[in-house]
Amino acid sequence: MERNDVILVDKNDQQIGVMEKLQAHVEGKLHRAFSVFVFNNEGKLLLQQRALTKYHSGGLWTNTCCSHPKPGEEVHDGAHRRLVEEMGFNTEIEWVDHVLYRAAFGNGLIEHEYDHVFVGYYDGIIKPNPEEVESIRWIDIAELETWMKKKPSDFTAWFGLCLEKVKYYLDVKKQAIA
Repeated sequence: MERNDVILVDKNDQQIGVMEKLQAHVEGKLHRAFSVFVFNNEGKLLLQQRALTKYHSGGLWTNTCCSHPKPGEEVHDGAHRRLVEEMGFNTEIEWVDHVLYRAAFGNGLIEHEYDHVFVGYYDGIIKPNPEEVESIRWIDIAELETWMKKKPSDFTAWFGLCLEKVKYYLDVKKQAIA
Protein backbone atom coordinates (compact mmCIF):
# COMPACT_ATOMS: atom_id res chain seq x y z
CA MET A 1 0.00 0.00 0.00
CA GLU A 2 1.30 3.45 -0.94
CA ARG A 3 2.11 5.81 1.93
CA ASN A 4 0.02 8.93 2.17
CA ASP A 5 2.61 11.55 3.12
CA VAL A 6 2.20 15.25 3.85
CA ILE A 7 4.83 17.97 3.56
CA LEU A 8 5.98 19.29 6.93
CA VAL A 9 6.69 23.03 6.88
CA ASP A 10 7.76 25.85 9.16
CA LYS A 11 5.65 28.96 9.78
CA ASN A 12 7.03 30.46 6.55
CA ASP A 13 5.90 27.46 4.48
CA GLN A 14 9.46 26.22 3.99
CA GLN A 15 9.60 22.44 3.74
CA ILE A 16 11.32 20.82 6.71
CA GLY A 17 10.38 17.20 6.11
CA VAL A 18 7.78 14.62 5.14
CA MET A 19 5.56 12.48 7.38
CA GLU A 20 2.77 9.96 6.98
CA LYS A 21 -0.51 11.93 7.05
CA LEU A 22 -2.19 10.22 9.98
CA GLN A 23 0.98 10.43 12.08
CA ALA A 24 1.24 14.17 11.33
CA HIS A 25 -2.32 14.57 12.62
CA VAL A 26 -1.61 12.48 15.72
CA GLU A 27 1.47 14.60 16.55
CA GLY A 28 -0.06 17.90 15.43
CA LYS A 29 2.84 18.65 13.06
CA LEU A 30 2.53 21.77 10.90
CA HIS A 31 2.04 20.69 7.29
CA ARG A 32 1.12 22.18 3.92
CA ALA A 33 -2.50 22.08 2.77
CA PHE A 34 -4.90 23.81 0.41
CA SER A 35 -8.55 24.84 0.37
CA VAL A 36 -10.38 25.55 -2.90
CA PHE A 37 -13.51 27.73 -3.10
CA VAL A 38 -15.46 27.44 -6.37
CA PHE A 39 -18.22 29.88 -7.31
CA ASN A 40 -20.77 29.72 -10.12
CA ASN A 41 -21.85 32.56 -12.42
CA GLU A 42 -24.56 33.54 -9.89
CA GLY A 43 -21.89 34.14 -7.26
CA LYS A 44 -22.89 31.10 -5.20
CA LEU A 45 -20.25 29.01 -3.45
CA LEU A 46 -20.11 25.25 -3.93
CA LEU A 47 -19.98 23.66 -0.48
CA GLN A 48 -19.29 20.03 0.26
CA GLN A 49 -20.36 18.03 3.24
CA ARG A 50 -17.44 15.76 4.07
CA ALA A 51 -18.11 12.04 3.87
CA LEU A 52 -19.21 10.57 7.18
CA THR A 53 -16.33 8.09 6.97
CA LYS A 54 -13.57 10.77 6.96
CA TYR A 55 -11.03 10.30 9.78
CA HIS A 56 -11.85 13.77 11.12
CA SER A 57 -14.60 16.32 10.52
CA GLY A 58 -16.83 13.72 8.85
CA GLY A 59 -20.29 15.10 8.07
CA LEU A 60 -19.21 18.73 8.48
CA TRP A 61 -19.68 21.32 5.75
CA THR A 62 -16.68 22.99 4.18
CA ASN A 63 -15.31 24.60 1.02
CA THR A 64 -15.46 22.93 -2.40
CA CYS A 65 -12.38 20.80 -1.82
CA CYS A 66 -9.42 20.64 0.51
CA SER A 67 -6.45 18.38 0.97
CA HIS A 68 -2.65 18.25 0.95
CA PRO A 69 -0.14 18.40 -1.89
CA LYS A 70 1.96 15.28 -2.23
CA PRO A 71 5.72 15.50 -1.64
CA GLY A 72 7.27 16.98 -4.79
CA GLU A 73 3.91 18.34 -6.01
CA GLU A 74 3.25 22.07 -6.33
CA VAL A 75 0.32 23.29 -4.20
CA HIS A 76 -1.55 24.56 -7.27
CA ASP A 77 -1.18 21.18 -9.00
CA GLY A 78 -2.39 19.34 -5.90
CA ALA A 79 -5.45 21.57 -5.72
CA HIS A 80 -6.33 20.73 -9.34
CA ARG A 81 -5.75 17.02 -8.70
CA ARG A 82 -8.07 17.02 -5.69
CA LEU A 83 -10.81 18.99 -7.47
CA VAL A 84 -10.98 16.14 -9.96
CA GLU A 85 -10.67 13.41 -7.30
CA GLU A 86 -13.27 14.89 -4.93
CA MET A 87 -15.70 16.75 -7.19
CA GLY A 88 -15.22 15.22 -10.64
CA PHE A 89 -14.32 18.46 -12.45
CA ASN A 90 -11.42 20.83 -12.98
CA THR A 91 -11.34 24.58 -13.50
CA GLU A 92 -8.87 27.44 -13.39
CA ILE A 93 -8.06 28.55 -9.86
CA GLU A 94 -6.23 31.55 -8.47
CA TRP A 95 -4.20 31.70 -5.25
CA VAL A 96 -5.78 34.12 -2.78
CA ASP A 97 -3.80 33.93 0.46
CA HIS A 98 -3.04 31.46 3.23
CA VAL A 99 -4.14 30.76 6.79
CA LEU A 100 -2.14 29.16 9.56
CA TYR A 101 -4.27 27.33 12.10
CA ARG A 102 -4.29 24.56 14.67
CA ALA A 103 -7.40 22.65 15.74
CA ALA A 104 -7.69 19.66 18.07
CA PHE A 105 -10.46 17.14 17.47
CA GLY A 106 -12.29 14.95 19.98
CA ASN A 107 -10.76 11.81 18.47
CA GLY A 108 -7.23 12.79 19.52
CA LEU A 109 -6.18 14.13 16.11
CA ILE A 110 -4.80 17.63 15.58
CA GLU A 111 -5.04 19.58 12.35
CA HIS A 112 -2.12 22.04 12.16
CA GLU A 113 -1.90 23.50 8.69
CA TYR A 114 -0.34 26.14 6.53
CA ASP A 115 -3.40 26.26 4.28
CA HIS A 116 -3.16 27.84 0.81
CA VAL A 117 -6.52 29.28 -0.28
CA PHE A 118 -7.65 29.26 -3.92
CA VAL A 119 -10.70 30.61 -5.77
CA GLY A 120 -12.18 29.38 -9.04
CA TYR A 121 -15.37 29.58 -11.09
CA TYR A 122 -17.35 26.72 -12.62
CA ASP A 123 -20.84 26.11 -14.00
CA GLY A 124 -20.59 22.60 -15.39
CA ILE A 125 -21.38 19.09 -14.26
CA ILE A 126 -20.27 18.01 -10.79
CA LYS A 127 -19.65 14.34 -9.98
CA PRO A 128 -18.75 14.14 -6.28
CA ASN A 129 -16.75 11.13 -5.13
CA PRO A 130 -18.92 9.38 -2.48
CA GLU A 131 -15.78 8.25 -0.62
CA GLU A 132 -14.91 11.91 -0.06
CA VAL A 133 -18.19 13.83 -0.26
CA GLU A 134 -21.50 13.13 1.49
CA SER A 135 -23.41 15.98 -0.17
CA ILE A 136 -22.95 19.23 -2.09
CA ARG A 137 -24.79 22.54 -2.09
CA TRP A 138 -24.55 25.87 -3.91
CA ILE A 139 -25.11 28.72 -1.46
CA ASP A 140 -25.22 32.51 -1.43
CA ILE A 141 -22.59 34.05 0.88
CA ALA A 142 -25.18 36.00 2.90
CA GLU A 143 -27.20 32.81 3.50
CA LEU A 144 -24.00 30.96 4.39
CA GLU A 145 -23.00 33.60 6.95
CA THR A 146 -26.43 33.39 8.62
CA TRP A 147 -26.12 29.59 8.80
CA MET A 148 -22.58 29.84 10.22
CA LYS A 149 -23.76 32.23 12.97
CA LYS A 150 -26.68 29.99 13.93
CA LYS A 151 -24.84 26.64 13.74
CA PRO A 152 -21.05 27.08 13.71
CA SER A 153 -20.65 23.43 14.70
CA ASP A 154 -21.91 22.42 11.22
CA PHE A 155 -18.60 23.58 9.67
CA THR A 156 -14.97 22.48 9.63
CA ALA A 157 -12.39 24.23 11.81
CA TRP A 158 -10.60 25.87 8.87
CA PHE A 159 -13.62 26.91 6.81
CA GLY A 160 -14.43 30.24 8.50
CA LEU A 161 -10.79 31.34 8.50
CA CYS A 162 -10.39 30.59 4.80
CA LEU A 163 -13.76 32.13 3.94
CA GLU A 164 -12.64 35.46 5.43
CA LYS A 165 -9.62 35.47 3.08
CA VAL A 166 -11.91 34.66 0.12
CA LYS A 167 -14.40 37.41 0.98
CA TYR A 168 -11.59 39.96 1.26
CA TYR A 169 -10.17 38.82 -2.09
CA LEU A 170 -13.59 39.11 -3.76
CA ASP A 171 -14.16 42.59 -2.27
CA VAL A 172 -10.77 43.82 -3.53
CA LYS A 173 -11.46 42.33 -6.96
CA LYS A 174 -14.90 43.97 -7.09
CA GLN A 175 -13.41 47.37 -6.13
CA ALA A 176 -10.75 47.05 -8.82
CA ILE A 177 -13.44 46.54 -11.46
CA ALA A 178 -15.61 49.44 -10.23
